[in-house]
Amino acid sequence: MQKTENINSQIFRLTIPNIISNFSIPLLGAVDTALMGRMETDHYLGAVGIGGVIFSYIYWGFGFIRMASTGLTAQAFGENDTTECGLLLQRSLSMGIIGSILLLLFQWGLSDISFVLIKTGEEVEHLGRTYFHIRIYAAPATLCLHAFHGVFLGLQNAKYPMILTIVVNFINIVLNIVFVGKLGMKVEGVAYATVIAQYFGLMLAIALCYHRYRALFTTWNLKVILAFSKMKRFLIISGDIFIRTLCLIFSFSFFTAKSAGLSDTILATNTILLQYINLMSYAIDGFAFAAESMIGKYIGARDMQNLKRTTGQIFLWSFVFGGVVMLIFLLFGKNLLHLFTDQVNLIEIAKPYLVWIIIAPVVNVAAYIWDGIYLGATATKPLRNTMIVAMLLFISAVYLLIPYGNHGLWGALTVLLIVRGIILTVLAPRHLLK
Repeated sequence: MQKTENINSQIFRLTIPNIISNFSIPLLGAVDTALMGRMETDHYLGAVGIGGVIFSYIYWGFGFIRMASTGLTAQAFGENDTTECGLLLQRSLSMGIIGSILLLLFQWGLSDISFVLIKTGEEVEHLGRTYFHIRIYAAPATLCLHAFHGVFLGLQNAKYPMILTIVVNFINIVLNIVFVGKLGMKVEGVAYATVIAQYFGLMLAIALCYHRYRALFTTWNLKVILAFSKMKRFLIISGDIFIRTLCLIFSFSFFTAKSAGLSDTILATNTILLQYINLMSYAIDGFAFAAESMIGKYIGARDMQNLKRTTGQIFLWSFVFGGVVMLIFLLFGKNLLHLFTDQVNLIEIAKPYLVWIIIAPVVNVAAYIWDGIYLGATATKPLRNTMIVAMLLFISAVYLLIPYGNHGLWGALTVLLIVRGIILTVLAPRHLLK
């Protein structure tokens, strides 16, 4: 039986690479912003920004490929079932290919809907569509990388996803500089750089997988891969995760829409403050990803003692880490505002709302970590239902608290996270810790 110190070692072996991977992501956006921000008009920056938001929502929606793969693979790993691990990789890749084919087939309708929902000027829309219809061809590589990331994490390997993320982002940044800075391309240069980097990442993922997990490639039988009983479970889990993610996307979109309803200034202020939430989530998600890998493994191995021990230790370290982040926000939160904007009026307006940012790292921990634990256990039905309830309570809280202005809006968003954490805690003994 594994000792607590060994479990702590596993937690950090999985968490640290995940945090490094997550923090490499904003770097790419910063380079895109710097390059487009130096164009002759701000239309280019707006087009790439809007295009990035559209693809963030698309690929966030397809996140179920990564999440379902992690939990199921971790359980097969815990059972020492190498054949099932290989089949799960193939099923995940099949989902990625099917999803990308649908995106490519319906790309024109998707772009039409996106630009109806996101109102822009004519020039920004034209450039945004150019960016969209180039970058969409990265979809097969991006969704298949979701599959590889999920399977690698399920196999208790966080280093390969870290390597893939860093290498893909590095190549993307270099190509951005070459295409835009040297060759004089504009939004199309940024889009082509992303497409090329994603396919390079896919080839690297295949090479890494074949190098270390060659046994996963031994069984390629379409009939076995698409076996109804196994594929049905994969699809049900994926469907639950998709609905949960859709509710989460809607909640943050609703928050943004209500921010805009208060005023353009509040919208800009909340956009800046949400960057703090993103930074915090990049950090805490490292522990959540570790939870997916380890909990899935112990579920597969029927090792309830280490499952409970792992749950306790991950929560302990997550709250400690959240406390550190909270202290950083408390001491340096006002100074960090200058990183996101140089507009003095926005900085002054944002300061009173930093209280919500300061408490967020500790308040949000339970929801984030339970997400990882439930995903590792593939207990996705309660995860889905909890998110639906939390979303409905959040919407109710928005209408109840909106008379208090932006403080009311942030209070409602805090309710969303607290409710998720409480409900998932109450349900845990029934669904996870039996």
